[in-house]
Amino acid sequence: MFLWAFFSRWSDSARTVTGMNPSKPVMTLTALLGLAASVAQASPAKITAQSIIVNPVETKLNVEVWVNKDATGKANPTYRKGEQLSIGVKTNQDAYVYLFNVNANGSIDLFFPNKFEESNFMQAGVTRVFPTQNAKYSFTVGGPNGQDKVLALASTKELNLDDIARFAGDQGFADVKVSGQENLARALSIVVNPLPADGWTTDVALFKIGAGQATTPAPKPKPGSTGTVTYTPGVGTQPAPAPAQPAPAPTQPAPTQPAPSQPNAQIKPGERQDGTFDSAMVEAYDRLKGPESLGTPTGYVTPWADGWWQRFKGVAAYGDAVLVHANGSSRSYAVHGRLLERYLALAKTESNGARPPSRLGWAAGDEKVIPKNPYGTPGLYGFFQNGALYGTEKYGTFWLQGPVLKTYQGLGGSGSFLGFPTRDQYLLNGAWAADFEGGSIRTVNGVPKVYRK
Repeated sequence: MFLWAFFSRWSDSARTVTGMNPSKPVMTLTALLGLAASVAQASPAKITAQSIIVNPVETKLNVEVWVNKDATGKANPTYRKGEQLSIGVKTNQDAYVYLFNVNANGSIDLFFPNKFEESNFMQAGVTRVFPTQNAKYSFTVGGPNGQDKVLALASTKELNLDDIARFAGDQGFADVKVSGQENLARALSIVVNPLPADGWTTDVALFKIGAGQATTPAPKPKPGSTGTVTYTPGVGTQPAPAPAQPAPAPTQPAPTQPAPSQPNAQIKPGERQDGTFDSAMVEAYDRLKGPESLGTPTGYVTPWADGWWQRFKGVAAYGDAVLVHANGSSRSYAVHGRLLERYLALAKTESNGARPPSRLGWAAGDEKVIPKNPYGTPGLYGFFQNGALYGTEKYGTFWLQGPVLKTYQGLGGSGSFLGFPTRDQYLLNGAWAADFEGGSIRTVNGVPKVYRK
């Protein structure tokens, strides 16, 4: 069991621990990108006591996982309650990575993906350590005593874990629905079954929780929590930067029904003018603690292109906000402040505001606050169907998409040595390029290449 301390509401931060260089053979359960297409038939996953679940088919994909007390990943170190745990992971191919911890009592934590990270896509050969430096959360060993196992699963395709874990409200880590190693293995075997036989692999790192107490006691667990999430007020908190003015934006991109410009106490979140309610927006307002992050609606839910939107007054540094979603989507997401201004400015340029900008599409995740990256720069991150927006007061708000974005996020995004983008993605000699605080990405012969400053 872990006492997950994290220090801010609905924020995103990268995390890194130094001095961990793995050199171990691996047993894998991941699906990585770029595997040979000749193997198309899926093979049933093999459930084992030591490794939880393994792919019976030999794969080119490899994943390695280790803990900070054992950089080899081969031993079984002992932690005392209250000690800090960090986890390192590395793949030999581009892959989507998932990190589970099976506690001694059978409860299960999902460490990664989480809402603090920009993406769980990892670049080949890049070591990621969780939590990273300046992270807004920590992994604190909380017991019970006994054997714990960290399972790393890598996959060539992004997996749907909805039947295993789900994020509730604005919590940073998901609630895991299954308990017990065998039940986790069975659930994962269903998730990976549609993949090609060589499309996933796994590795396991072991550690024990022993008797005794660390010098600094662990925070008291919340009742009913498994991997207990403990909020620590005032530590590492960083308010969202004040909205900048990177580009002019329309006040509203021509919805079919006009909305009042001032908050209207009679209009409710998710309410349409005919008195019906948009359930996706009602859910989003509750999930995001709307009174604290969105404020009061300034108009009814109105059609926008092939979807819907509702605008809000905003709260303090969050700035004006909208909730948006495409027709048929059961999930609505928020866009705030400087990201909203740039989003609408791009829509204005492309279609006079009649639809979302094609280079981004509809919002596909809630905005995240990045408190400070390795360069000391705070900012915002917004994820969309076709791309992403990164906004800082220092540089402005810029878009990335395609292989350039995937490469950037595979390195750790704004928390990596590249830092935040300093301009929009652009064409250089007919190929996509992007510039960052600490380097650049250039497309060479169709392949993104990363360069340090």
